[in-house]
Amino acid sequence: MPDLIEDGYCLIHGVLPEDLLIRLRDTTEALCANTDDGHRRSQGIMMTAMADPILAELITLPAALECLEGLGYDAPTFTDGYLISKPGDSPRLFWHYDWFAWKDPEARSPEPQQLFLMYYLVDTTPDNGCLRVIPGSHRHHNSLHDLLSNPHSPELSRIDNPENPAFSSRPDEIDVPVKAGDLVIGDARLLHSAHANSSNVLRTVITLWFQPRFDELPERVQAQMVRKTQAVPEEWPADARRAVEALHPVYTGNDEPYGRDLYRPPEP
Repeated sequence: MPDLIEDGYCLIHGVLPEDLLIRLRDTTEALCANTDDGHRRSQGIMMTAMADPILAELITLPAALECLEGLGYDAPTFTDGYLISKPGDSPRLFWHYDWFAWKDPEARSPEPQQLFLMYYLVDTTPDNGCLRVIPGSHRHHNSLHDLLSNPHSPELSRIDNPENPAFSSRPDEIDVPVKAGDLVIGDARLLHSAHANSSNVLRTVITLWFQPRFDELPERVQAQMVRKTQAVPEEWPADARRAVEALHPVYTGNDEPYGRDLYRPPEP
């Protein structure tokens, strides 16, 4: 069983209720079918978790919050999330991490400062684009770090150079296949990617970003977390809006945010 602190991720089976899973599939398929070109990328379709009020049920899912509590995080905050659909016959995703505060003294602390909660809406395998990770890369320097520039550059999103190391197979990578409804929890610093989707079926994942112990974060990190928090649309039902906003972080200090310093971490 992978360990969140040592490996950078863990897998918890059967967290998503079947009825919610079915409704999320129906909703996301409709969203993808009606999406505009602004949400389409070479690897698939991407839109925010504010795309539909049903996402409020997922963001505030009691079973998931209980999983976080079981890991020792009883007061997590939520900032943002994304619906990412990988169509059939689409290429592999580039290697990247989703952390920004590498210059902070706490950047390599054992405890995660931000976590992704990933819900795949179909069973995943290497054939249809399952997750790939490099265990331990969230805390320890990896040779791949030296080969990455900006992990979220437009050049990578467009796959301008398929020979870029960001698209490579790595000797220390492992696959993380899941069943629909499983929950993958991962450290934002973890190097991760996804296989190409060689099937003819849409493979959708919903990724939600939580801060396990927001109040213990460095103040500049707190400020950045609040800055990146996605606003809940006014047109959402009031109860859904209140439930999500109750999880939003609040920062009352005066420190400046770090900004999105998404470049390779320094060697330790």
